[in-house]
Amino acid sequence: MIIFPAIDIKDGKCARLIKGDFNKIISYEDSPANQAIKYSQSGFDDIHIVDLDGALQGKPVNSIIVKEIIKKVKLRIQIGGGIRTIDDINHWIEMGVDKVVMGTAAVENTDLLKTACDKFKNKIAVALDVKDGLIALYGWKKQTNISAIDYIKEIENFGVSRIVYTDINKDGTKKGPNIKDTVKLSNKVKIPLVISGGVSSIEDIKKIKSLNNSNIEGVIVGKSIYDGDIKISDLAELI
Repeated sequence: MIIFPAIDIKDGKCARLIKGDFNKIISYEDSPANQAIKYSQSGFDDIHIVDLDGALQGKPVNSIIVKEIIKKVKLRIQIGGGIRTIDDINHWIEMGVDKVVMGTAAVENTDLLKTACDKFKNKIAVALDVKDGLIALYGWKKQTNISAIDYIKEIENFGVSRIVYTDINKDGTKKGPNIKDTVKLSNKVKIPLVISGGVSSIEDIKKIKSLNNSNIEGVIVGKSIYDGDIKISDLAELI
């Protein structure tokens, strides 16, 4: 199981949103590059980066910071936030990221997603922000009636490498991830899932790891690291 420490970038700093609300943003002092170095030195191989400014503006924004991270560490990077076009994807792939995470654009335009998967083999992930089983778009501002499971079934043969599955009710709350519903979903779909949202303790990670579920590929950990609830050294022991 892959553990993805998260780096969400807003205004040049590491930041986290509470339940995706840009009015409830917490900034942390450490620079994204320094945070990435800490993860690398602790033995992690992967990181999950969200360009929050990009998510707001609908295009890549924090390229200079990501380029600095790539220059300083040898980590596999998956990045999301504001990726709307093939050019956006190409921008990040050429820079050297491992996977590009599409969100709103992948749901609203499945033809674009299929084209991206065909052009960038095994490089495309899809982020689904889900509330009560239904997908939300545009940084959780627009709630749809699209069922997460129906959507995943629709794109199952496109070549999507993984689904980053965020439970909106859990994200940033540190109340524990929605393991039960994620396991249910993983048993019904073929695309590997990465759990995101709500991780509150090292015990949550151990619980997910103990599932030994081959279709749950990993877990993303963010706010709990920044707030000191999970020590990077303890997390690294579970790699």
